[in-house]
Amino acid sequence: MKAPRHFLRLQDFSRRELEALLHRAAELKRMQRAGESYTPLAQRTLAMVFEKSSTRTRVSFETGMAQLGGHALFLSPRDTQLGRGESIEDTARVLSRMVDLIMIRTFSHAGLEAFARASRVPVINGLSDDHHPCQLLADLLTAQELWGSVTGRTVAFIGDGANNMARSWMEAAQLLDFQLQIGAPEGFQPSAAVQAELGARTRVFSNAQAAVQNADLVVTDVWTSMGQEAESAERLARFAPFQVNAALMAQAKPGAVFMHCLPAHRGEEVSAEVIDGPHSLVWEEAENRLHAQKAVLEFLAGFGPVAKSGV
Repeated sequence: MKAPRHFLRLQDFSRRELEALLHRAAELKRMQRAGESYTPLAQRTLAMVFEKSSTRTRVSFETGMAQLGGHALFLSPRDTQLGRGESIEDTARVLSRMVDLIMIRTFSHAGLEAFARASRVPVINGLSDDHHPCQLLADLLTAQELWGSVTGRTVAFIGDGANNMARSWMEAAQLLDFQLQIGAPEGFQPSAAVQAELGARTRVFSNAQAAVQNADLVVTDVWTSMGQEAESAERLARFAPFQVNAALMAQAKPGAVFMHCLPAHRGEEVSAEVIDGPHSLVWEEAENRLHAQKAVLEFLAGFGPVAKSGV
């Protein structure tokens, strides 16, 4: 049996595949808005395993499967034997004999990789502690709609430079050849190992003002991710100088735009005047989760022009 293709991190796709997927996502978005019926995944089922809560991930994958003619099955730990101690590998072996695709939103990236190794069907990372590739596809699609491509641009990521979003942006910079500038306090910057692997197109700064210089796009994320709640008070103090507000945006390139993967905490990592202002693309970015993930589902299921082109 041929090993399935998984999407666990952005670099699981080549540059040609990533660019083709982004263009396919734009076409699927056009088709959906035009009311065109396209159901290649009829009789296919996506199992969605959630160890972390979600709004955008669940709604976008479930809606995406419905629009492609398939079915999505929601599973939380209390709905499965994972919550009672069944091994990751055994759960993967069982699920992958019953469904056609599996999406997991979880904590441990190593656990996700173990699941994928035991699975007979494609596994998609809906979020792990180390990577958030589906969000990056939506972000890159949003940039593509604005500029045609993010290649050659400068992106500033402000906040927790050691989190999954920062790491996925580092992968994107290497794949698509743009400059990434991370502004993060010391102790919250990408590790030496991550910089050695992914830092070829990334510069790291210990203040936000330096990081936004010449930026076309400013990105941030929450300061306290799921599982870090005990660190919340410390993080609020350490990250206070890294809020994305109007004064910080004014130091980026004129006309710079803003993105946030959401959920957002106004008054913490971003001010209301920025996220609700005219240069914010967060709502387009959120919608694009749907279209980008439909392109991934179609591709991994072996349908559509990207899968058939063999890029």
